[in-house]
Amino acid sequence: MLKAYKYRIYPTQEQAVLLAKSFGCVRWFYNLALNLTSETYQKTGKGLSRNDIINLLPSLKNEYEWLTEPPSQCLQQVALDLSSAFLNFFEKRAKYPNFKKKGQKQSIRFPQQVKLDADYLTLPKLGKVYCKVSRLPEGKLKSITVSLTPSGEYYAACLYDDGKDKPVSSSEGKAVGVDMGINHYAITSDGTKHGNPKYYRKYEIKLTKKQKQLSRKQKGSKNRNKARIKVASVHQKITRCREDFLQKLSRKLVDENQVIVVENLAVKNLVKNHKLAKSISDAGWGQFCTMLKYKAEWVGKIYIEVDRFFPSSKTCSHCLHQVDNLNLDIRSWQCPKCQTIHDRDINAAVNIRDEGLRLLAGGHLATASGERVRPSKGTAFTRRFSAKEESPRL
Repeated sequence: MLKAYKYRIYPTQEQAVLLAKSFGCVRWFYNLALNLTSETYQKTGKGLSRNDIINLLPSLKNEYEWLTEPPSQCLQQVALDLSSAFLNFFEKRAKYPNFKKKGQKQSIRFPQQVKLDADYLTLPKLGKVYCKVSRLPEGKLKSITVSLTPSGEYYAACLYDDGKDKPVSSSEGKAVGVDMGINHYAITSDGTKHGNPKYYRKYEIKLTKKQKQLSRKQKGSKNRNKARIKVASVHQKITRCREDFLQKLSRKLVDENQVIVVENLAVKNLVKNHKLAKSISDAGWGQFCTMLKYKAEWVGKIYIEVDRFFPSSKTCSHCLHQVDNLNLDIRSWQCPKCQTIHDRDINAAVNIRDEGLRLLAGGHLATASGERVRPSKGTAFTRRFSAKEESPRL
């Protein structure tokens, strides 16, 4: 399996200068290749292949001598990155590739001649760079991606291949459904509610103050650049706090459960609601689901996504009766058919879990966590029976 380990690095002043030149050359070549590919596609209906982009380098180095200063491998990786960007676009996983900007996060990749030994990272033309290693990975080092954040910090993402195959997934064990929310971040089908720390709201006043100071600085001045770094540092603080919370929560859910079922939310559509857009963006639901997915794959557990149009909140988890309307301000409701009183979020999590188990069973009778799962005729809902209870209808 491939796993990446991210470390903080501290280059010397000379190494920082060479890294800045490398970032600039890679960014310039990426924008040139992207523009040339777009123009070629408009004229001929076909873009440039990976080899076509790499073959541009010899003539460009003769014309621009400064292209010879960074490691040649970093420039060759531009062709791979651009090809991947277009592939994601044509397969509708991402938008059309954008031009890279100097003020945003900068990165370059070293695919060969790299080494991580103790507290030093060996890179082509840079030599040994001090690296803050928290743990030394096992396996073969495949590549290293060096990045520079807008706040001025350098990081190295080391990709390792441990030589192990992914474990075979098994559904034998506890299953849990997870309903995402704003007041409570995650509500599980066993009744547990995990609070939402809302880190952006916590640092919003401080961020507003720094942004106001930035707006008053003259463009192009050194003081403006200092103010920009302060704004970027606040954003980075929020990002780190959020990632720490999501990593711990996702690890807890994966360790305690064998089957994890979540809802496939369309976050881009949800943020169109201007009253909830800031809170939804602060939650990071998509990032959380990504963490759940790859962590479950690493340990042989099952991650399932239920369709976003599945009426998990409006369906009674006891008798499967569905109400016509259920506003967001209603946090608990009583089923008009079986008179069961439901907590809105816990009921939704139970329905998500049952629907996920039905999908896992392929619509047939299955057993998980000592409970039977059987689809109801004529509906997409799931009826859950205990091990001793039999269904009144087949």
